[in-house]
Amino acid sequence: MKISKKLIACFLTLMIVGTSVVGCSSKEESEATSSEAKTEDVLNDAEEEASTTDKVFKIGVNQLVQHDALDASYQGFIDGLKEAGYEEGKNIKIDYQNAQGDQSNANTIATKFVNDKVDLILAIATPSAQAAANATKDIPILVTAVTDPASAKLVATNEAPGGNVSGTSDLTPVKEQMNLLTKLLPEAKKVAMLYSSSEVNSEIQVEMAKEAAKELGLETVDASVSNSNEIQQVVQSLVGKVDAIYAPTDNLIASGMQTVSLVAKPAGIPIICGESGMVDNGGLATYGIDYYNLGKLTAAQAVKIFEGTGTTAQMPIEYLSDSELSVLINGELAKELGITIPDEFKDQVK
Repeated sequence: MKISKKLIACFLTLMIVGTSVVGCSSKEESEATSSEAKTEDVLNDAEEEASTTDKVFKIGVNQLVQHDALDASYQGFIDGLKEAGYEEGKNIKIDYQNAQGDQSNANTIATKFVNDKVDLILAIATPSAQAAANATKDIPILVTAVTDPASAKLVATNEAPGGNVSGTSDLTPVKEQMNLLTKLLPEAKKVAMLYSSSEVNSEIQVEMAKEAAKELGLETVDASVSNSNEIQQVVQSLVGKVDAIYAPTDNLIASGMQTVSLVAKPAGIPIICGESGMVDNGGLATYGIDYYNLGKLTAAQAVKIFEGTGTTAQMPIEYLSDSELSVLINGELAKELGITIPDEFKDQVK
């Protein structure tokens, strides 16, 4: 069969057009595939970057003993972190340990945190802080509820710590507390200093209290204990010999305040305390700090460490401002003891 040149020309034209269409389609598919691959690479890179920047910080908490002040400090720390965007299960992991008032337990806990390679240690109370500082010179340590970190040999100076330890102090206005004693108990002449002989922070406060008492014309007697089992006996020995008891922010006494009150209250001996939790558990009054706010102040320091805007070496020990100090009086106990509350303190009666 004879095929005309015209027909062949048409056939060749159709083939050329078809090939061009297929070529264009393949090129578009190739370009699309390449684009998808690049997008996937970008997403993978972003995920990888997120996984390295969204770090979960491990925090080891070493609390000496359980009582209202230290518990409030810990809760303030947790809430302060949360307000700053650091939350358990999200970007922080907290290992909370309580030493139950035992120094050897505090040492064991500190060693555990070092072995676990935590990113930060929060030490609540002086003995726990000393345990942590002895366990590591590398892991950042923040202390709280420590009266004088420098005297406890935790830092070079409170203004410039110089090492891996910084934090907040719970130094209370001891002189003002003794002034409060004289205003609530104007007839008092002899005051017992009730404290633990094994706590550096307590010894510091007692010396300050003695100095203030001397200026106020008060006589003082020491009533120290070395463990909780001695509290009842030591307080009993004060009955009939003193007009009042002064108890600083001492962890052993704070955790045993109900025992102190069990003896002091029937004997008619009022107790001026270092902090509000002690008033809640049998003390007459205090002029002190808010430990919850102290914990939040410590949390702000932790955030600086996490975000790289501060270091323990350069971060000074911080204190609550005077505006955050307040008087608290146990009105019911005052009534039971026959104590008349001066008008200037009527608003501070609980």
